[in-house]
Amino acid sequence: MATKLTLDELNSLPDGEAAIALRRCCAAEAWVLALVNARPFTSIEQLLKKAEDVWWNLHEGDFMEAFSAHPKIGDVSSLRTKYADTHALAANEQQGAHQADDSVLEALAAGNKAYEDKFGFIFIVCATGKSAEEMLTLLQQRLPNSHVQEVRNAAENQALITAIRLNKLLGSSVN
Repeated sequence: MATKLTLDELNSLPDGEAAIALRRCCAAEAWVLALVNARPFTSIEQLLKKAEDVWWNLHEGDFMEAFSAHPKIGDVSSLRTKYADTHALAANEQQGAHQADDSVLEALAAGNKAYEDKFGFIFIVCATGKSAEEMLTLLQQRLPNSHVQEVRNAAENQALITAIRLNKLLGSSVN
């Protein structure tokens, strides 16, 4: 399947192929199925609005499903291997981590572990345009939060990530 699609192509794909394309944007199966079933879309804006509306009507378990499909911030090796199927859409999302020195990556790894131990899921942040140092600062700022607040923070970031990936899927120049 092509990395980029037109909206007409997305609308006309068989359900299974449309699901594969959308899953590269967000791994919550309920979200994917809702968008497949909502086709055809008349504009990218309508698709983005529906994607957001569906997202905010999901349950915490669906959020966790989406979160689990992400590499850990700063884990450059997992970006290159485990998540190769989303590479075309996720490219440059953690560009700042690629350029970070080892001490920052080690601090991110330690912070990720503390975050995951506390909240039960990995740290989700829309990393596009952020340096590794900025991501580390955000992680450290969010560690004291409650579980409820962190689910909300991660879900908000996932919504941003999904919108960026949908734009990329449909050939937009959004990074």
